[in-house]
Amino acid sequence: MTLGVRLIKISAIYFAIGVCLGWYMSISHSFTLTPVHVHINLLGWTALTLAGIIYHLFPQAAVTKLAKTHFWLHNIGLPLMMIGLIFVVYGNHAFIPVTAIGGTLIVIAVIIFTINVLQHVKE
Repeated sequence: MTLGVRLIKISAIYFAIGVCLGWYMSISHSFTLTPVHVHINLLGWTALTLAGIIYHLFPQAAVTKLAKTHFWLHNIGLPLMMIGLIFVVYGNHAFIPVTAIGGTLIVIAVIIFTINVLQHVKE
C-alpha cells in the first residue's frame, strides 16, 4: 500500500472519530471537548487527506525519507496531543507537557512535509 493511500485511510479513521466526538458533544450538550474535535478534524481528517492526495499525485515525494518521517511524526504527535488535550480541558494541567510534545511533533512533521513538497513536487 502506498504512503498516500495509507494517509487517506488513516484520515478516514480520524474523520470518523471527529464526527463521533461532535455527535457526542451535540447530544450531551457539553462542548468542553470542542478543541479536541476541531484538531482531530483539521489535523487528522483534512491535513492527512490532503497530504495523502499530494503523495498519491506525486509519488516521487512519497518515497522519500522526508515523507516517511512526516508520516510517523504526524501519526505519533496527533494522538499524543489529543490525549493530552482531553485531560487539559478537563483541568488536569499535568498533561500540558504531553499536549506540547504532541503539538511539537506535528509542527516538525508539517515543516518536513513542506520541505518535501518544495523539493519533490514538480510538474
